[in-house]
Amino acid sequence: MNLIDTIQQLKPYGDLLKDNLMGLEKEGLRVSRKGGISQAPHPKALGCALTHPNITTDFSESLIELVTPPMHSAKEMLEFLSKTQQYLYHHLPKDQSFWTASMPCVIRGETYIPIAQYGTSNQGMMKTVYRHGLANRYGSVMQTIAGIHFNYSFSADFFKQYYQLRAPNETFKKFSDQNYMALTRNVVRYGWLIPYLFGASPAVCKSFLKGYHQHSLVEFSASTLYEPYATSLRMGDIGYQNLREDEAGVKANYNSLGHYIHSLKSGMQTACCEYESIGLKKQGQYQQLNTNILQIENEYYASVRPKPNIVSDKKPLDALNEDGISYIELRSLDINPNLALGIDQTQVLFLEAFLLFCLLEESPVISSREQFEIDSNDQLVAHKGRQSGLVLNHQGQSISLQALGKTTMDKIALCAELLGSDCQTAVKEIGKRIDNAELTPSAITLSEMKKQGQGFFNYTNTLAKHHQKDFLARKIDQAHFDYLDQQAKKSCEQQFKIEQADTLSFDDYLADYFNH
Repeated sequence: MNLIDTIQQLKPYGDLLKDNLMGLEKEGLRVSRKGGISQAPHPKALGCALTHPNITTDFSESLIELVTPPMHSAKEMLEFLSKTQQYLYHHLPKDQSFWTASMPCVIRGETYIPIAQYGTSNQGMMKTVYRHGLANRYGSVMQTIAGIHFNYSFSADFFKQYYQLRAPNETFKKFSDQNYMALTRNVVRYGWLIPYLFGASPAVCKSFLKGYHQHSLVEFSASTLYEPYATSLRMGDIGYQNLREDEAGVKANYNSLGHYIHSLKSGMQTACCEYESIGLKKQGQYQQLNTNILQIENEYYASVRPKPNIVSDKKPLDALNEDGISYIELRSLDINPNLALGIDQTQVLFLEAFLLFCLLEESPVISSREQFEIDSNDQLVAHKGRQSGLVLNHQGQSISLQALGKTTMDKIALCAELLGSDCQTAVKEIGKRIDNAELTPSAITLSEMKKQGQGFFNYTNTLAKHHQKDFLARKIDQAHFDYLDQQAKKSCEQQFKIEQADTLSFDDYLADYFNH
C-alpha cells in the first residue's frame, strides 16, 4: 500500500494520535567562571544522580542531563523541561553556568574531565566503571559532547487501528515490533534530514581537537575551527562514534528486532585485542567492565534506538526480546545555542510528523549497498550539508539534496495532516530550510559569530549567560520546585537503600551480571 492510500485510510483515526507519548533528555555541561568544565561534584541540592528521575548526569560529573516524563503534547513537555532547567539555574553554584551548545567549552586535557560518580553501591560503581571504559577506549574529550534525545511512542489505540488495516492476522506484538523496526530503518535511511534541518554545531573550540591530527576543519578565528558548510560536526567524523568497520567497530542490524538484538549481543560477547591491551584492572582498579567490543549495549552509538519499557531488573536487550519495543529514541539532535531550551515547539511538532512518515512510508530491509549510501549521506550532510549543489545517493541514484529533501518533505507534509494544523504549520515552516540553507541553525550560528566577531567559545558563553539571566528573572512555579525538592530528597534516600541492600562484592556482582 502506498503512502497516500495509507494516510487516506487512517484519516478517521487521526484523533487517536493525540494520545501519543513523547519525552526529552537534554544534556549540558556545568561550566566554571574561567570557561572550563567545572571540577566541582554534582551539586548536592540536585539530589543523587543514580536515582533522580529528572536530573541526572551522563559521562561526566559535570555533564547534567535533564529528563522529562512521557507526555502527550509538545507544549506540556517543553514546559516541564523549561521549569526543570529554571530549577537547575537556581541551584547551580554562583560561579557556574549551564553550557548551551552540543560541542564543549574550553578543554584543558583529559584529566580535567571528572567522570560521573554514583555512590558506593554495585549498581552505581558499575555505571562509573562503564564510563572509565569509555574514557579509556575513546578518550574523555569525545564524551563531553552533548545532545538532545527525543523519545516517542504511538498510542496503543492508534496502533491497533493501523494493525487492523495492515495485518490483522498477525499477533499484535509481532506487528508492533515489525513496524517500530520499519520506522527505525526509515529514521536511519532519511536521518540526514535531521542534521541538515536542525544541526547547530558547525564550529568547535580549538581545544576540543588538540592532538587530533586528522580532520578537515579550517580556522575561523584564533580560538575556533569550523567547516564553512557544516551542519553538525557532532554527527560527523570528529564526533563520538564506534561505527568503524574494524575489529573495534560494530554495526547494528535494523532489519528485524531479532537481527538488532543479535548484532548488539555479538558486539557484547566478542573479545577485542585493542581493549584487551587496556586491561580489565590496573593496580586493582577496574579500567572497563570487560574487554569485549561493547561493554554493554548502551556503548553502541546510534542516531536512533528501539527501546523497551524496563519495569524490572531485566537487561535492556532481554526486555526488548521478551516484552517488545515500547518507544523510539531519536538521538541525532544538536542543542541549538540560540534557543533557551536548545529546542522549541516548532521543531518538536516537525519531529512528530517525521516519525509518523517513517512509520507509514514503505521500509524495505537495508542492504549492505544501501548502508554504504546512508553512511556516505550522513557524513556529507554533517560536514558539507549547506554546500550549493550537494549531491546525495538514494536507491542507487545520485540526486541533489534539495530534490531529495523536497520529495521527502512533501511526504512528511502529507503525514502532518493526520496530526493537525499546528503540525502542518510546523512542517511548512521547517520545510523552507530545504531551499534556503541560510535559515538553518548552523548557518545562523556562523552568521552571528561573524557578525559579532566572536569565536565559538565567546559566542556560546555569551548566550549561556544570557539564557541563565533570563531564566533566573522568570517567575518560579513553586509547585514544580517543590516537586523537584522532593525528588532530590527521595533520590538520596533511594540510593542509600540500594547501597545498604548490597550483599555481593563488586567482582561477584559483575560476574553475576554478565553470566546471568
